[in-house]
Amino acid sequence: MQYFIGLDNGGTITKAALIDRNGNEIHTASIPTKALTPYPGHMERDMDEMWKANCAVIRSLLQETGVQPSEIAAVGVCGHGKGLYLWGTDDKPVRSGILSSDNRAYQFSQKWKADGTEQAVFARSFQHIMACQPVALLAWLKENEPGVLEKTKWVFACKDYIRFRLTGEARAELTDYSGANLVNLRTKQYDPELLDLFGLGAILEKLPPLCASTEICGRVTAEASEQCGLSEGMPVIGGMFDIDACALALDVVDSSHICMIAGTWSINEYPSPAPILDGSVEMNSLFCLSPYYLVEESSATSAGNIEWFVKELLPEVKQEAERQGKSVYDVLNAWVEQIPPEEFVPIFLPFLMASNIHPNAKGSLIGLMSAHTRRHLVRGVYEGIAFSHRYHLEKLLKTRSTLPESIRLAGGVTRSAVWTQMFADVMQLPIEPVEVREAGALGCAIAAAVAVGNHPTLDAAAAAMCKISPRVMPDPSKKQIYDKKYALYRSVIDCLDPLWDEMHALVKD
Repeated sequence: MQYFIGLDNGGTITKAALIDRNGNEIHTASIPTKALTPYPGHMERDMDEMWKANCAVIRSLLQETGVQPSEIAAVGVCGHGKGLYLWGTDDKPVRSGILSSDNRAYQFSQKWKADGTEQAVFARSFQHIMACQPVALLAWLKENEPGVLEKTKWVFACKDYIRFRLTGEARAELTDYSGANLVNLRTKQYDPELLDLFGLGAILEKLPPLCASTEICGRVTAEASEQCGLSEGMPVIGGMFDIDACALALDVVDSSHICMIAGTWSINEYPSPAPILDGSVEMNSLFCLSPYYLVEESSATSAGNIEWFVKELLPEVKQEAERQGKSVYDVLNAWVEQIPPEEFVPIFLPFLMASNIHPNAKGSLIGLMSAHTRRHLVRGVYEGIAFSHRYHLEKLLKTRSTLPESIRLAGGVTRSAVWTQMFADVMQLPIEPVEVREAGALGCAIAAAVAVGNHPTLDAAAAAMCKISPRVMPDPSKKQIYDKKYALYRSVIDCLDPLWDEMHALVKD
């Protein structure tokens, strides 16, 4: 049997999956990723530990399945977009990597919007400027950490750094770099004039050569082989931005469906034959399947919030569930089912890590009453995360002339029947959960299968290797109550908007 390994470096977990040529997940492995927070709003990661985590999950797959390295045809890597990973002229990491949930550079994105830079940038990159994009982070480092850029040999995205450690070849895969405000989406190349708009012209020579998702961009080195257990010489493909990988894993290869991922980030997207140029969406990037662009609305406002809630507020519930051989989320799902949608629960703003409405917005529970129990709070968190996805979805739907056939959904939400139904009722669109535990890794495997010739194209490979579950239809009787709750959610956001900067000033102090 021929297998593929997909690696997915997310914001909170490093994951790997062993996938066969039919798209079956043979085994998965994961390791929680330790985030470093040296200052409020700063989210970092030790780059050497990150590499060791990838080696560990690869070794775990091989050891636990007994599959021989010689049976693996290729490796693909995806990872979170945005963020920044710098490799030094001394062949070591220059500093800690910066995660996509980092907010240190928000003042640069605000300044560039106010002074007209963003408008000039949008004409070339088709993107607004986000505080977590490499351009904002590089500008921040240039101003606040003198000497760092001079010590830098390569400017990497997350997954391109891991591929570099596997192969020793520095390459920049297009889906990631086209979503980083580093590429002119008209020419599909680096653009010196674009970099000059950010005051970053000097980094052009530090950007690796561009490559495609299905391109074999190197082979596992002897050193990497010894560390991770893969065969020396094994091909490693370009891979892709994790949102592209997830779209492939959900068989979203054209505009027929919306891809929605409820993970650390709220990912909401669809491939479009043309970019959206009126500025109404956050980002256009190059999709892994040409000639499409990926129209994206996203923020770090999804299921990562419930992970924090459990860790900080329900540790004893988690411990008791594990003692009984259950998942804590089985308990939470039962709690949510006990509270009907018609009952008022606190409005939860899922902004613990970042926000999609204001750079300094904070996570909040609004409307607590003495009658509320932890069950009400958990339902509020479930609803707030769904509302954040709807906020993004509404912006996407305005760019389309027709409704999608369905929303293809992946992430932790799909393992909860009550939460999946809630998503259908809040969005009032059919939901098609996808039978995949690690969507990003599957997307990498699909691309790897094309790279080695198992399938002629990415869309053919996706059709053959993806497994879509039966549709979950929205309940029309729930539309009115969820519309009212969503309107209240939006009103709370509007009311708090003037306070976020004042609150953030206290956090900084």
